[in-house]
Amino acid sequence: MQRIIKKVVQEPRTTCGELQKDLELADTVVTRKMSIVLGLNRSDYMLDQKEDGPMSLKQIEINTFAASFGGLSSRMPDVHRHTLQVAGKLEENLRIIDNNPAVGLAKAVAKAWELYGSKRAVVMFLVEENQRNILDQRFIENELWKRNIATIRKRFEDVSESGKLDQDKRLFVECQEVAVVYFRNGYMPQNYKSEKSWEARLMIECSLAVKCPDISTHLAGTKKVQQVLAKPGVLEKFFPDQLQVVEQVRATFAGLYTLDMGAEGDKTVAMALATPDRFVLKPQREGGGNNIYGQELCEVLGKVKNSAERMAFILMDKIQPVSTQNYLLRRGTPLKISNCLSELGFFGAYVRQGEDMVMNDCVGHLLRTKSSEHLDGGVAAGVAVLDNPLLF
Repeated sequence: MQRIIKKVVQEPRTTCGELQKDLELADTVVTRKMSIVLGLNRSDYMLDQKEDGPMSLKQIEINTFAASFGGLSSRMPDVHRHTLQVAGKLEENLRIIDNNPAVGLAKAVAKAWELYGSKRAVVMFLVEENQRNILDQRFIENELWKRNIATIRKRFEDVSESGKLDQDKRLFVECQEVAVVYFRNGYMPQNYKSEKSWEARLMIECSLAVKCPDISTHLAGTKKVQQVLAKPGVLEKFFPDQLQVVEQVRATFAGLYTLDMGAEGDKTVAMALATPDRFVLKPQREGGGNNIYGQELCEVLGKVKNSAERMAFILMDKIQPVSTQNYLLRRGTPLKISNCLSELGFFGAYVRQGEDMVMNDCVGHLLRTKSSEHLDGGVAAGVAVLDNPLLF
């Protein structure tokens, strides 16, 4: 189990066969230790406009770990409605749709807490020492407190120092029983500052507490899984006898290509180096600022093309989004009209107990907009801003 945790976080280089074995082992451990599974995900999309085809919505990625901005995006409708009202745009004001992901995300956490079955237990937010995005998380915390569910905020170091499992594998931190662990930290190697941090993650994983995400869901959110899901015949395993559903889901996939060692991976390398502007090289990383484009793509791929190091990446078609003109309000940046690109994310919340799906809802959306001069980057990276769709 410790091996899987470290492999998932520390830039996994894996073949499809190894990936399947890791998923099966992780799922076996999770199933044996607990029957309640909680997922708070966000699937991100952009409008793609190819020269020879119609405009279509293409998936960028799915986030299964610390999918952020559900809280802050819940306030964005009021911000833009107020702005339009002050500007005298009363008709446009009515085109801002309601959006409150924080309520839906908290509802799923509350359901998992309820199924755990201990009213004295708490929900633990596993966080960094200095959490820049704390206000986003507070919205979900406040929704839980409204339901009389206590929350605590702890670091890996806190769990290492005061955490313990009782004989029934219940998790206690500072003498408080933990029903749900909501990871907002732990998806990057630098989040684990010592071996004790890895041991704390293992303690949590082996406990009866509901993990969001558990290690199998963490692994399922990697870019490699996204690439494997796009392979012919894979979606059919999850939607048997539902050809229409398979076609609808597959239509949102951009081209995704393996970099496994072998002839198929060699073909992908040659294709990328020949036409780098058509593709983006993606490592197994969450958050903005990690993707690799253009000349840098050639440099990185050129160094690893003949070694197993290349399996730490996947190659994806570069989406050609449609730009619009808008103003980006950012601290320290003069207000000016810019050519902008937007990315639309949908928040999903699910709770499963054993074989029963207790909750599985789309609970809201997130729109992020950035200047077209930036190839990559999100809100936390300081490039994009939170936005709202305007209906027509």
